[in-house]
Amino acid sequence: MAKGISTKVAMMLLPGVISGTAVASGFQLQEQSASGIGNAFAGSAAVAENASTIYFNPAGMTQLQGVQVSGGVAAIGPSYKFSNAASSSTGGNGGDAGSWAGVPNGYASWGVTKDLYLGLGISAPFGLKTEYAAGWVGQRQSIKFDIKTINLNPSVAYRVNDAVSVGFGLNWQKIEAEYVRAVNAAGTQIKLDTDDSSWGWNAGALFTLSPSTKVGVSYRSAIKHKTTGTFTGALNANAAADLKLPDTFIMSVTQKLSDKWEMLGDVSRTGWSSVPKVFIMNTTSSTLAQTLDTDFRNTWRVALGANYQYTEALKLKFGIAYDQSPVRQGETRLVSLPDTNRVWFSTGGQYRFSKASTLDLGVAYLYLRDPSINNYSNGVLVNGTYQGNIWIVGAQYSHAF
Repeated sequence: MAKGISTKVAMMLLPGVISGTAVASGFQLQEQSASGIGNAFAGSAAVAENASTIYFNPAGMTQLQGVQVSGGVAAIGPSYKFSNAASSSTGGNGGDAGSWAGVPNGYASWGVTKDLYLGLGISAPFGLKTEYAAGWVGQRQSIKFDIKTINLNPSVAYRVNDAVSVGFGLNWQKIEAEYVRAVNAAGTQIKLDTDDSSWGWNAGALFTLSPSTKVGVSYRSAIKHKTTGTFTGALNANAAADLKLPDTFIMSVTQKLSDKWEMLGDVSRTGWSSVPKVFIMNTTSSTLAQTLDTDFRNTWRVALGANYQYTEALKLKFGIAYDQSPVRQGETRLVSLPDTNRVWFSTGGQYRFSKASTLDLGVAYLYLRDPSINNYSNGVLVNGTYQGNIWIVGAQYSHAF
């Protein structure tokens, strides 16, 4: 098993971490700050309204005062319902493969001097859980697929001058995966458990072009995991699988139009082509146990948002986004990840109790275009369509000292 901080310690650092359900493209989790939900995360690398900027753009810490902490949780409720058309095996449709999950986060920043800032972020940037009823038509491809991550992100930021700030962070990331499927029509199951920890980095810059205009750019590196673990059930053996989680580039802008209105924009690219296939190895016999033929493509996400300062204490938030799926076609759509393009419709609000204390609430509905699947693997063809949608509800509390 992977060395480093144990799973128990990691879960203590980020209480309540459970299997996330992918709501950005692939199995990426966009919800690294519930304060961004109301804007569909538009302006994420430029807004810098609390310490969660550590994740989206560490340079944004220079916009904060003194010591600030920020913590929140997003509750994600996906629905993935399969309708069989011409699958090669018999059985049911598997029920709803989605279920509610919580994605928490925590951040702290510290202004060491007027220009130098340190920070620490704890988040879960990738996650996925799909689970079908046993005996469904696709049980030989997947019954349960569950990915968890935890990411520790120490960061530093420096104000070069009044117009330019830069930031850098290291990322220690742990991943755990559980994969359960049937090996025959009778439903005999095999279970794969693997984990690993590895390192990556992120960097960003924030440009204050005028008192009303900010532009942010940020980059998070790919992280390569060499997971190891075991097969149990129908096979008892050691296992291994390599997975290179994608890099992400974000460009954001915020523009104040008046004392009341502010516009936000965001364009991001995620390098999902880093996952063309996943080879699952039986390391006891040095043989290939299974291939997940993902054939992922790189994706783009575009978001637009607006803020309305309703009163001095209350800010209303609105957002819309288009998020491209890395899945190319039905032949490579996995039952464990019935992913498709989605459109975000978001709203929320921020209430400022005092200059030091704010609470953000947000809700988003994600419309998913009904995807088809025509995937042949493990000797079974799964052919049909999915009907899906996702709800997200989040809260974030921030306090400056």
